[in-house]
Amino acid sequence: MCGIAGWVSYDPAHPVTDATADAMTHTMACRGPDAHGLWRDGTAALGHRRLAVIDPDGGRQPMTYDHGGRTVLALTYSGEVFNFRELRAELESHGHVFRTQSDTEVVLHAYLQWGEGFTERLNGMYAFALWDPRTEELLLVRDRMGIKPLYYFPLPGGGVLFGSEPKAILAHPAVRPAVDAEGLAELVAFTKTPGHAVYKGMYELPPGHTLRVRRNGTLLRRYWALESREHTDDLDTTVARIRELLEDIIARQMVADVPLGTLLSGGLDSSVITALGARQRTAEGGAPVQSFALDFARHAENFTADDWRGTRDSPYADLLARHAGTDHRVVTLPPSALLDPAAREAVMRARDLPFDLGDGDTSLYLLFKAVREQCTVALSGESADEVFGGYRWFHHPDSVAADTFPWLAPPFGTGISGPGSGPGEALLDRGLLEKIDLQGYRAQRYRDALAEVPRLPGETGLERRMREIGHLHLTRFVQWMLDRKDRASMAVGLEVRVPFCDHRLVEYVFNTPWAMKTFDGREKSLLRAATRDVLPPEIADRVKAPYPTTRDPYYLDGLRAALKRVTEGPDSPVRPLLDGPSLAAATAGDPQPGYRTGTELVLALDFWLRTHEVSLEF
Repeated sequence: MCGIAGWVSYDPAHPVTDATADAMTHTMACRGPDAHGLWRDGTAALGHRRLAVIDPDGGRQPMTYDHGGRTVLALTYSGEVFNFRELRAELESHGHVFRTQSDTEVVLHAYLQWGEGFTERLNGMYAFALWDPRTEELLLVRDRMGIKPLYYFPLPGGGVLFGSEPKAILAHPAVRPAVDAEGLAELVAFTKTPGHAVYKGMYELPPGHTLRVRRNGTLLRRYWALESREHTDDLDTTVARIRELLEDIIARQMVADVPLGTLLSGGLDSSVITALGARQRTAEGGAPVQSFALDFARHAENFTADDWRGTRDSPYADLLARHAGTDHRVVTLPPSALLDPAAREAVMRARDLPFDLGDGDTSLYLLFKAVREQCTVALSGESADEVFGGYRWFHHPDSVAADTFPWLAPPFGTGISGPGSGPGEALLDRGLLEKIDLQGYRAQRYRDALAEVPRLPGETGLERRMREIGHLHLTRFVQWMLDRKDRASMAVGLEVRVPFCDHRLVEYVFNTPWAMKTFDGREKSLLRAATRDVLPPEIADRVKAPYPTTRDPYYLDGLRAALKRVTEGPDSPVRPLLDGPSLAAATAGDPQPGYRTGTELVLALDFWLRTHEVSLEF
């Protein structure tokens, strides 16, 4: 896993320079601590920061293919192609000769052999840029599910800036961090519109797309999308096929030339990944899989079961670790670690944008930091809820029937600022929300999302609606989760793989009828049935629990103190965006519970406005 950056300029008045291209690349150092590379010709510069995972000695980048003393193709690449061995064998049958054992070189030769159509052959998580000096054309490519990020900024004189994260583009002197009304609405709407980067003039390459940059403009092309197909397999065949896919996916994603572990919460998703990974390692005769769990100091004494979370994670993680025979470690975080300004700032710098998860982001970052001390690669159960229908709003009749995104529908989206509100709006000025037309923005994005859903002829009623809800999650909600995971992990140089995002599994389960997905009357019925034999019954039957957050009163007191500190004084950049009475209530001795996420967002907004010197243009 790596970080990439680059600059193409067709404008003679603004030529590419090494110093600026190198500065852009340097912002990606956290994503690639092992090596740095910069390649340039007269029109383009490609930068690379490397986290060595496959062929540490031979996979240096940017990588070029040279012929006749000239560079024919240059590549800067981030990610992993998990079927690179099969592709390499096929390319060798076509006469290609390889100098390394890396998947990077396979991608380079695949483009030489098949052109832009090579994207349909790749299985993996990737974002990369290919530059052809002969035609002076750049091709940007992002994986089908959007596991790896890629941003770009078209230049007015012709050309483009690009990078794994916005910070690479913001390092260019021609770009200033500005956000208009639509950008702020996108930031707080909790919708994650494909292609939207929040910053004015900047875009995120949508999942499953390529962008070709030429002198005469750019061409955005979609090479993959979810399609609706009739599901003809019976239940037993469906369960067997899911198990077959999972075993193949895990086998592919366990390949690494560096230490590899798993993230284990004790929930169904992470337990499946860990159990199958442990079986794979045993079959290979390797050492036990390393597994890592998160817990909070004094969590047992502060824990109280509620409608969202009925059980703690740690006992179940310990149970699965013993069952699968993993080398298990629990990362326990005290409240002081979650409030540590250095940790919180590291998270916010990694995100480039303010979000309201607060300790949910900070704890994930600190967990990944601890994992990185032992492993370079970790497998995660991320995205199983989106694929198999695990979230509670998949199963609540009111949210299913609502004319909005299910996660924003009552009873789940009823925040302090009213029905359908997002989790972080509680402290924002009501006039500001009206000015950016947040409700109208959400409604339009919802209509746009529904228009993309591929319909199955003759499908009606609940099956039709659940296809819509599945598509909303696989194209919107999952993007938010994948971006969070990517930024927190790459901030510490850890590659996190997400087996449930393999496009073959996603395509197959997407077209499985909802009645089959819930055949036993529960969430994620198919996943449970396909893997029950490798899990303890207590875990196979455990009710879905969300990512944990601390409930320690010390942390809540620290949040209130921080909120008071950043909003005091006339120079507070975030204060004009806030609702006075709500702010007073949130800093009171006993604020409403819903103000917690609002406080987290305000703290992130304050840091963002101060450090990025963002211009709000509305």
